[in-house]
Order: sequence, then C-alpha cells, then structure tokens
Amino acid sequence: MIQVERRAGLLLAAGVFAALLAMGVSTSWAQTATHKKAVTAKPEPTAADLFEYIRGALLAYSPDDRINDNLEVSLDPTATVLTIKQPDGHCDIFLSALDANTVTWDFYDASDSMASRQPLARMSVVSLPGKSARICYDLDNQADPSIPTSRARLLFSWEKIPDGSGVQSKVTKAMKKLIALSGGSAEKDIFKP
Repeated sequence: MIQVERRAGLLLAAGVFAALLAMGVSTSWAQTATHKKAVTAKPEPTAADLFEYIRGALLAYSPDDRINDNLEVSLDPTATVLTIKQPDGHCDIFLSALDANTVTWDFYDASDSMASRQPLARMSVVSLPGKSARICYDLDNQADPSIPTSRARLLFSWEKIPDGSGVQSKVTKAMKKLIALSGGSAEKDIFKP
C-alpha cells in the first residue's frame, strides 16, 4: 500500500510539474510574440522616385543615331507631363491621359532608305478614350500633326541594355506606377474572376 501511495504522490507531483512547465512555456511564448519588433513595410516610391528611375533609363540606354536620341527628360511640377527632348524637337507625354493596362514593348527598326540604324526597343502606351497621349513639337516649337497622339512611345537602344538586367520589366513597373500616381488609369487585372 505504501508503494501505491508513493506512486500516486509521484504521479501527482509530475502532473503538477508538467502543468507548471506548460504554463511557463506558453507565458514565455506570449511574451516573445508581444516583444517582437513589428516589420515595417517598405515605403512606396513617390512620383519623383519613379520619374528619376525612368529618366535614368531613358538617358543611359538612349539611342545614339542623332535622330532618336533622348537628349533630356523632364517632368513638370504637377507630375503629369513627361517631356523628352530629341534632336528634332521634343514630345510632351501626358501621363494622366495614359492607360497602364496598355504598356507594350516591341522591336523597332529605325533604318530608313538613306541610312541603316541600330535596332531600338520601343515602349508604347495607349491613351484613354478621348484623350491625347502626347504632342510632339519641332525645333520651332510647332506641333507636328503627322505624329499620332493616341499613343506615347519611349525609345531605348537594344544594344545598350545589358542581358538579364530586367530593364524592360523594371521600366514597365515604374511607368505603370507613375501613370497611376499622375492620375492616369491604374493597372488592373481584367481577367481576374
């Protein structure tokens, strides 16, 4: 009988010890969870940040054929007009009139009957219905009516873009965000159920 009481006493002590141990562990987990530092979200880039990235890409990867060169890129104070200066004038791209869902890239052969030129990467963005995507001006600041206003185009040199750099996807992402921040139509997944 004494052995039975001793075993019961040991079992009771083991049970109490296990319960205290479990409470201590759960309390320390709760304290650890509440004392962990909250992970702060990375701040979204501003219109100025996005513009600087796009400007840098346009200038760094600019064609060098004296016709399609991107000589300077600027953004107006309202962050809605992107101006690209080229040798034959400049184009004002109206970011608030663009649809971010229509960004495309294509291969553009800038050669003509007079000269062969390097191949270009051309990014195009279509305007929203009833709005002009761009207006291009000659050196005398006269609007050129021969250039379609329904789409904006940005030109890059294929030869200058490093292989595997992801420049196209990064410029596309930056442009879509800049369009949205400037009042244009933001990107949306139209095929999402």
